[in-house]
Amino acid sequence: MKKIGLVIKPDAKAHETAAKFEKWLESKKTEVLRNELSHEAPPLSDCPADLFCVFVLGGDGTFLSAARWIGNLDIPLLGVKFGDVGFLAESSEENLFPIAEAILKKDFSTTPRMRIQAEVIRKGKEAARETILNDAVINKGALARLAHIDTYINGSFLTTYKSDGLIVSTPTGSTAYSLAAGGPIIHPGVPGIIMTPICPFTLTNRPLILPDTVSIEIRFAKKSSDIMLTFDGQKGFELYDDDKIIIKKSAHPLRTINVPEQHYFDILKTKLKWSGSRI
Repeated sequence: MKKIGLVIKPDAKAHETAAKFEKWLESKKTEVLRNELSHEAPPLSDCPADLFCVFVLGGDGTFLSAARWIGNLDIPLLGVKFGDVGFLAESSEENLFPIAEAILKKDFSTTPRMRIQAEVIRKGKEAARETILNDAVINKGALARLAHIDTYINGSFLTTYKSDGLIVSTPTGSTAYSLAAGGPIIHPGVPGIIMTPICPFTLTNRPLILPDTVSIEIRFAKKSSDIMLTFDGQKGFELYDDDKIIIKKSAHPLRTINVPEQHYFDILKTKLKWSGSRI
């Protein structure tokens, strides 16, 4: 018997569809593990390692919660968007049942999406470690001075960013906060890590695309305060001036289930409202 996970956003329509979908799955002799999000917190239960796949009923935020829920487990995800198609939640509600039928028959393929790992070292010990699908963001508080962020690539000093913060993102995350901060759009299939300063004091500090093989080390000027590190915009961690952050490619990519006739560039054009005619 297959075991299927459901992650559901706090939305009446999503809950209604989830109830119908759960009954349909059970009619197919499938065990269902239902995990409902709230506005306050991500799922609380541990994700079983024997899940066949996870259906995510919600938007891109719900998808990120599901990705964090499965952690480093090799479980494929399918995002089902209610409303406009998102960058991560590719399928629409109308296509849920036919796509699920094919998935239960193992008639589907997946695409690996690179993730990054962020580790905070405090006084020589690991204080935090997270696997990230979109981005790790260093932000200063509203009333704090400019952050002075010393950045090293593979042990060599790169620059000190004097800015409101720094975004380190995957290609998948290039269309999220990094894009809003002036970063480039990178296709998810392109291996790389993007560093995008937030409102840099020095205008020559531009977004930088690095190979996915590098190790990025971040330190802070003495007496830095009111600085936070956020993971995928969902979990925050307070930083101190003697903390060190190490970011590199994770050994555990996320597998997303491919949706027939759904193409990345079609999603890109729709979300960014690109127009024009072919020449």
